[in-house]
Amino acid sequence: MTAPTRRTLARIPAGVWVLGFVSLLMDVSSEMIHSLLPLFMVGTLGASAFSVGLMEGLAESTALIVKVFSGVLSDFLAKRKALALFGYLLGALTKPLFAIAPAAGVVLTARLLDRVGKGIRGAPRDALVADITPPEIRGAAFGLRQSLDTVGAFVGPLFAVGLMLLWANDFRAVFWVAVIPGLLAVALLFFGVKEPTHHQGAKKVNPIRRDNLRRLEPAYWRVVGVGAIFTLARFSEAFLVLRAQQSGIALALVPLVMVAMNMVYAGSAYPFGKLSDRVSHRKLLGLGLVVLIAADLVLAHNGHWLTVLVGVALWGVHMGMTQGLLATMVAGTAPADLRGTAFGFFNLVSGIATLIASAVAGLLWDQAGASFTFYAGAGFCVLALLSLARKR
Repeated sequence: MTAPTRRTLARIPAGVWVLGFVSLLMDVSSEMIHSLLPLFMVGTLGASAFSVGLMEGLAESTALIVKVFSGVLSDFLAKRKALALFGYLLGALTKPLFAIAPAAGVVLTARLLDRVGKGIRGAPRDALVADITPPEIRGAAFGLRQSLDTVGAFVGPLFAVGLMLLWANDFRAVFWVAVIPGLLAVALLFFGVKEPTHHQGAKKVNPIRRDNLRRLEPAYWRVVGVGAIFTLARFSEAFLVLRAQQSGIALALVPLVMVAMNMVYAGSAYPFGKLSDRVSHRKLLGLGLVVLIAADLVLAHNGHWLTVLVGVALWGVHMGMTQGLLATMVAGTAPADLRGTAFGFFNLVSGIATLIASAVAGLLWDQAGASFTFYAGAGFCVLALLSLARKR
């Protein structure tokens, strides 16, 4: 680790580190389930790939749409932590539903409730990171939080693989164990994060009054549009799991595909977040789309496990380059007292795009096969790249 990197990490507030570890624990809990869920639905409950895609699209879009309401509420109440805490608690309490689910409908209910929790906590948490971090290192702070979050996203599938091997592919037993880190995340947030003093005493305003919404300038809405384009170009990671299943590896080892993706994601999120504090955001976003095009083409080429591994790694690089960067761009273009609302509207638009992208991907998978799905994804990435170039 270089001296400048150590200095930057030392300047990042303790609250950001705690929020990162809260995200890590909740992602361990969630990914222990989500890395197995497509296999559980298709293999155990008999659902189709279209059903998986539609569920993932509904779930993720629900989370993103709910963020608009939680973001507005966090601005109105001038309190971020309480809403984030409620969201994490709801996410933790949904985990047992996966373990007892007798049919796909119960899984869908649990998934939607889990994502409602994610939606409630997401915008207040991101706004809280922006509130407590100096502007000149905000990209690094968002990158660090995203990196810690993503560590949980590969530790979770590792636990899932180990327990699947130990317990002879007992999905439900693994889902019960996932409850534990979720509850630990709630406890850490409750005891470890303090609401900023200046935010506690802030005057209450109605964030969705017309005169307040007018304070969200065109630069912010351009970021919203770019975020929607990126979401349309990238469907759910559930299809990476289904592609890995086609490679012929043992069922219990399939979640390793998410381990590989999230290890790359975790390793790249902070460096690219720090880089975003110094380079053109638009160029970095464009490069992220180029990497996603390469990932889609590799995954479309064939289903051999080595090919899948390369494609998944490229997918992880793309995520590391773009996700923290988009959050930094939202924070940088919104007034401080409207940051929750700004993150909420950003995620509302992205949520609609997520539903469309994942439903279409599932339909293409069922009707035309895996390769066509990824080729179509690459094609849309090209359109997105051209659109980004025209917005200069």
